Amino acid sequence: MQLERILQKHGFGTRKGCRSLIRHERVAINGQVCDDPFAEIPTEGLIFSVDGVDWPYLEYASLMLNKPVGYECSRKPKHHQGVLELLPVPLREREVQPIGRLDEDTTGLLLITNDGQLNHALSSAKRKVPKVYLATTKHPLDQAQIDQLLAGVLLNDEPEPIVAAGAEIAGANLLRLTVTEGKYHQVKRMVAAVGNRVEELHREAVGELSLPDDLKPGEWRWLTPADLQKLGYSA
Repeated sequence: MQLERILQKHGFGTRKGCRSLIRHERVAINGQVCDDPFAEIPTEGLIFSVDGVDWPYLEYASLMLNKPVGYECSRKPKHHQGVLELLPVPLREREVQPIGRLDEDTTGLLLITNDGQLNHALSSAKRKVPKVYLATTKHPLDQAQIDQLLAGVLLNDEPEPIVAAGAEIAGANLLRLTVTEGKYHQVKRMVAAVGNRVEELHREAVGELSLPDDLKPGEWRWLTPADLQKLGYSA
């Protein structure tokens, strides 16, 4: 593939803009500067750099982000900063979007992609992909509340009780809750239904993919083939 097309595909601007980047010697292939926009570059395993920052050649941009408090999971945020503002411009230009949403005050594992099939696979209600949350509650938890969550609680506007896929006390005021739906404010509403209240909420995992301990709030990294496997997805 021509180098200028590779840059354009990866969000570095128009063909003309990418051509200018290359001709001004700001692009390197495997560490070697290339100033020919029309150079044919093999894409398999390709690592290119722009202004010293490495980028892998990827057909789709799929990544995980440790979402901090105060960001909306929307391409057009209304009341707070958009979570996509935490990403480099080239990624945003590839029209990535969050898979599902976390509330503005919820933190933790957020998956972002421009792969429509991956988005659908993880968002589809039929797939029942488990999501694990750690909720800090206003009042101490007891086993009766856990039993209620596991038996099912009836939420407003829902015809059937919502059953937790998993629930356990992780501390006096800490609830680890696993859900397979993606209903509006689901965790907060389920906790309220058993007579408690969520004060803080953090998503720890999606499927078998957990948020890495070394990924700090606001940081992101690419999803690897192993990560996708843990999500039950193979491209």
